[in-house]
Amino acid sequence: MKSKELSVDLQDRIVSRHKSGEGYRKISAALKVPMSTVTSIIHKWKKFETTRTLPRTGQPSKLRDQGRRALVREVTKNPMVTLSELQRSSVERGEPSRRTTISAAIHQSGLYGRVARRKPLRSKRHMAAHLEFVKRHLKDSQTMRNKILWSVEAKIELFGVNARCHVWRKPGNIPTVKHGGGSIMLWGCFSEAGTGRLVKIKGKMTAAMYRDILDENLLQSSLDLRLGRQFIFQQDNDPKHTAKISKEWLQDNSLNVLEWPSQSPDFNPIEHLWRDLKIAAHRRFPSNLMELERCCKEEWAKLAKDRCAKLVTSYSKRLEAVIAAKGASTKY
Repeated sequence: MKSKELSVDLQDRIVSRHKSGEGYRKISAALKVPMSTVTSIIHKWKKFETTRTLPRTGQPSKLRDQGRRALVREVTKNPMVTLSELQRSSVERGEPSRRTTISAAIHQSGLYGRVARRKPLRSKRHMAAHLEFVKRHLKDSQTMRNKILWSVEAKIELFGVNARCHVWRKPGNIPTVKHGGGSIMLWGCFSEAGTGRLVKIKGKMTAAMYRDILDENLLQSSLDLRLGRQFIFQQDNDPKHTAKISKEWLQDNSLNVLEWPSQSPDFNPIEHLWRDLKIAAHRRFPSNLMELERCCKEEWAKLAKDRCAKLVTSYSKRLEAVIAAKGASTKY
């Protein structure tokens, strides 16, 4: 059981002896008080210049400083660790294991549970390249946007569209987290006139597979969308897209490829179309990957042309936002 606090008189005598030059061990023996208690009282007096009980909120934490540091180390090493896992670790160390105690200890270190957000990893070089890209393309974006055929690959997870991954982090620190699970990889394209073809990628895509996808689907999509032969093809800088075999196919077919900066998915309006597709497909609750593929292809064909046109129209606004963000903050 927790012992009673020493009387004020006894605490004052401890401090008085310390002032007179007596050591901790001698004070402990003379007053028959544990040396750890003598040390604590003298440290308190040095810090607050009083031995009186100071006002405090709530019951003092039963978690030792050592246990608190262990929790912070575990959370820092693995931000996705759950409270249940932290409880088990605390029990193994012989520490209190109440969830409120553990949460309070982590919060005191400035770490809070937050939903992990996905975001591109940008360096200063990427930011500078984005700004240069915007300056070159902003004037022409409104006139050429109806000629662009947008494309990208996307992973569609069987149960991942509504998955919320929680992490421990400090305010303002937003790490990149990607969800796992069973999934399919799709390639798709669209323009202001609507959606083009949607293709499932079998296995890990190579540059040769990408070339075959373009050969079998890109030109036909441009015909279906009535873009003509002078359309502008957009793709990102994935190594498979910039491989020699892919470049040769694009050159052989005399395609005009839109210059594209690295780490800029938020420039591409097709990212929002993928989000629409994921929500629509998962509303049908597919139970396996084959059903997921079928749902995706059916829902892709149903995506409204008005939605496609609205997303393409937003391209200019996306570029303008970069200029506005650069002027408002250096953190763009």
